[in-house]
Amino acid sequence: MSADTWLVAGLGNPGPGYARHRHNVGAMVLEELAGRIGAGFSTDHRARATVATGRLRPGGPRVVLAQPAVYMNTSGGPVAALLQYYSITAAQLIVVHDELDIPFDDVRLKRGGSEGGHNGLKDITRAIGTRDYVRVRVGIGRPPGRRDPADHVLSDFAKSEQTVLPMLVDTAADAVEAVVDDGLLAAQQRFHAR
Repeated sequence: MSADTWLVAGLGNPGPGYARHRHNVGAMVLEELAGRIGAGFSTDHRARATVATGRLRPGGPRVVLAQPAVYMNTSGGPVAALLQYYSITAAQLIVVHDELDIPFDDVRLKRGGSEGGHNGLKDITRAIGTRDYVRVRVGIGRPPGRRDPADHVLSDFAKSEQTVLPMLVDTAADAVEAVVDDGLLAAQQRFHAR
């Protein structure tokens, strides 16, 4: 693959029981992106992931959309295997994930820095040997009251959130497109000003 190929990994847990959980919002964004490029996911057994490839716009960079088919905290192996298979560097990696420390219905972008206690990101960093990759951080907010954060992320979005969720997923997908097309700084200026 050429240097204009991006790997976009959407984090979540496998199986229908987890599909609508807050922790799976990264995978939801990948479904939206696959719909935009008109591609279906197929299983890549080598990498333990489902993968769809295409271009987000005609003549634009090629994207490899990947959903690791493993539990969140072991996402690193599939991401590292896909980077190697497609000859993509960490500089061309975008990880889409849920973020407790960002209010629900907000999207933030960054490259590198701390994983903030996110076990999926920690495993990716460990597996690829660097923190220097782009994160599209989809805000799910902190749990109300004294609710355990683990219970919060492993539960469905509240009814009031479900009406806004499609727009949040759409915005996060737009953010991925902006990073690929315009670069991280331009994308940050656009989405952080919302």
